[in-house]
Amino acid sequence: METVLHVPAAREELAELRAGDYVYISGTIYTARDAAHKRMYESLTQGEEIPISLDGTFLYYLGPTPAREGQVIGSAGPTTSSRMDKYTPLLLRKGLAGMIGKGKRSEEVRRTIVEQRAVYFAAVGGAGALLSQCIKASEVIAYEDLGTEAIRKLTVERLPVIVIIDSNGNNLYESAVQDYLEKYGE
Repeated sequence: METVLHVPAAREELAELRAGDYVYISGTIYTARDAAHKRMYESLTQGEEIPISLDGTFLYYLGPTPAREGQVIGSAGPTTSSRMDKYTPLLLRKGLAGMIGKGKRSEEVRRTIVEQRAVYFAAVGGAGALLSQCIKASEVIAYEDLGTEAIRKLTVERLPVIVIIDSNGNNLYESAVQDYLEKYGE
């Protein structure tokens, strides 16, 4: 079954997703990598505002390459998500609903995903040129001094992702290993 998720999405829609589901995301998402996460975290812990509303927002862990002539954005592959783990629980508690990246997450992030009814998705690493074709508009909206790590507002159409950790805490990286071991043994 094909699932198209329009973002921002309601928590009820996210609750229907299961680890292992293939999803196409359409709508508005934002980019944020290490430096942007650090800056947002520091601002929030000091009681300051941040440049985007996190309520229902999806963050794509992305630092795109420069766009070639006639393109909206350069290569747009995900970066390793675990580098954002120390900042993620606070962002989730402030309303972040979804994250797109690659790789494992900490147990604290998994617990906070469940607590906040959020979802962690993976995009295919190494497919940045193909993923960039799903980005129809890109605009730097904050932290321009961070270069490729600035926060960008993206309009995406049918961005292909896989649910890795669903709102119930089911983790595809763990269940896939278990399924393999059950099927093929040690």
